[in-house]
Amino acid sequence: MSLKDQLSQLVYSTDAGRIDPAPAEPERGPSDGIVRIQRETKGRKGKGVTIIRGLALTPEELKQVAKQLKKHCGVGGSVKGFDIEIQGDQRDTCKAWLERQGHHVKLAGG
Repeated sequence: MSLKDQLSQLVYSTDAGRIDPAPAEPERGPSDGIVRIQRETKGRKGKGVTIIRGLALTPEELKQVAKQLKKHCGVGGSVKGFDIEIQGDQRDTCKAWLERQGHHVKLAGG
Protein backbone atom coordinates (compact mmCIF):
# COMPACT_ATOMS: atom_id res chain seq x y z
CA MET A 1 0.00 0.00 0.00
CA SER A 2 1.42 3.32 -1.04
CA LEU A 3 1.59 6.44 1.11
CA LYS A 4 -1.20 8.02 -0.95
CA ASP A 5 -3.54 5.07 -0.21
CA GLN A 6 -2.77 5.30 3.50
CA LEU A 7 -3.61 9.02 3.58
CA SER A 8 -6.90 8.57 1.73
CA GLN A 9 -8.33 6.43 4.55
CA LEU A 10 -9.53 9.44 6.49
CA VAL A 11 -10.38 8.68 10.10
CA TYR A 12 -11.12 12.18 11.40
CA SER A 13 -11.49 15.58 9.82
CA THR A 14 -12.09 19.04 11.25
CA ASP A 15 -13.29 20.39 7.90
CA ALA A 16 -16.99 19.83 8.58
CA GLY A 17 -16.92 20.69 12.29
CA ARG A 18 -18.99 18.82 14.82
CA ILE A 19 -21.45 16.46 13.23
CA ASP A 20 -24.48 16.02 15.45
CA PRO A 21 -26.68 12.98 15.07
CA ALA A 22 -30.14 13.50 13.63
CA PRO A 23 -32.50 14.96 16.22
CA ALA A 24 -34.51 12.21 17.85
CA GLU A 25 -38.26 12.32 18.19
CA PRO A 26 -39.17 13.81 21.59
CA GLU A 27 -39.68 11.15 24.20
CA ARG A 28 -43.21 10.67 25.51
CA GLY A 29 -44.27 9.24 28.82
CA PRO A 30 -45.47 5.64 29.10
CA SER A 31 -49.22 5.28 28.69
CA ASP A 32 -51.87 2.63 28.24
CA GLY A 33 -54.51 5.20 27.34
CA ILE A 34 -55.71 5.68 30.91
CA VAL A 35 -54.66 8.61 33.08
CA ARG A 36 -54.40 7.56 36.73
CA ILE A 37 -54.75 9.99 39.62
CA GLN A 38 -53.72 9.06 43.14
CA ARG A 39 -53.04 10.72 46.46
CA GLU A 40 -49.70 10.09 48.12
CA THR A 41 -48.30 11.09 51.52
CA LYS A 42 -45.36 8.70 51.81
CA GLY A 43 -42.05 10.51 52.38
CA ARG A 44 -43.71 13.92 52.61
CA LYS A 45 -44.06 14.30 56.39
CA GLY A 46 -47.81 13.72 56.24
CA LYS A 47 -48.44 16.30 53.54
CA GLY A 48 -50.56 14.89 50.73
CA VAL A 49 -50.03 15.43 47.03
CA THR A 50 -52.07 14.41 44.01
CA ILE A 51 -50.01 12.48 41.45
CA ILE A 52 -51.15 12.25 37.84
CA ARG A 53 -49.61 9.44 35.78
CA GLY A 54 -50.15 8.07 32.29
CA LEU A 55 -50.28 11.22 30.17
CA ALA A 56 -48.51 10.33 26.90
CA LEU A 57 -47.01 13.79 26.43
CA THR A 58 -43.53 15.23 25.93
CA PRO A 59 -41.90 16.95 28.92
CA GLU A 60 -42.71 20.39 27.48
CA GLU A 61 -46.38 19.46 27.01
CA LEU A 62 -46.49 18.03 30.54
CA LYS A 63 -45.22 21.35 31.93
CA GLN A 64 -48.00 23.20 30.11
CA VAL A 65 -50.68 20.81 31.41
CA ALA A 66 -49.26 21.08 34.94
CA LYS A 67 -49.31 24.87 34.73
CA GLN A 68 -52.97 24.85 33.68
CA LEU A 69 -53.90 22.34 36.39
CA LYS A 70 -52.13 24.34 39.11
CA LYS A 71 -53.92 27.46 37.99
CA HIS A 72 -57.29 25.67 37.88
CA CYS A 73 -56.81 24.17 41.37
CA GLY A 74 -55.23 27.30 42.84
CA VAL A 75 -52.28 25.40 44.32
CA GLY A 76 -48.63 24.67 43.58
CA GLY A 77 -47.07 21.63 42.04
CA SER A 78 -44.34 20.32 39.80
CA VAL A 79 -43.42 17.85 37.06
CA LYS A 80 -41.12 15.00 38.09
CA GLY A 81 -40.19 12.61 35.34
CA PHE A 82 -43.43 11.91 33.50
CA ASP A 83 -45.62 12.50 36.57
CA ILE A 84 -47.42 15.69 37.55
CA GLU A 85 -47.56 16.44 41.29
CA ILE A 86 -50.23 18.84 42.55
CA GLN A 87 -50.17 19.95 46.19
CA GLY A 88 -53.00 18.73 48.38
CA ASP A 89 -55.85 16.33 47.71
CA GLN A 90 -57.07 17.65 44.35
CA ARG A 91 -58.15 14.31 42.83
CA ASP A 92 -61.75 15.24 42.04
CA THR A 93 -60.86 18.66 40.62
CA CYS A 94 -58.07 17.24 38.45
CA LYS A 95 -60.25 14.35 37.28
CA ALA A 96 -63.04 16.68 36.15
CA TRP A 97 -60.59 19.02 34.38
CA LEU A 98 -58.75 16.19 32.57
CA GLU A 99 -62.02 14.59 31.46
CA ARG A 100 -63.08 17.91 29.94
CA GLN A 101 -59.79 17.87 28.03
CA GLY A 102 -60.74 14.49 26.53
CA HIS A 103 -58.66 12.09 28.65
CA HIS A 104 -59.90 8.77 30.07
CA VAL A 105 -59.29 9.15 33.82
CA LYS A 106 -59.38 6.70 36.74
CA LEU A 107 -58.81 7.30 40.42
CA ALA A 108 -56.10 4.92 41.65
CA GLY A 109 -55.15 3.85 45.14
CA GLY A 110 -57.17 4.08 48.32
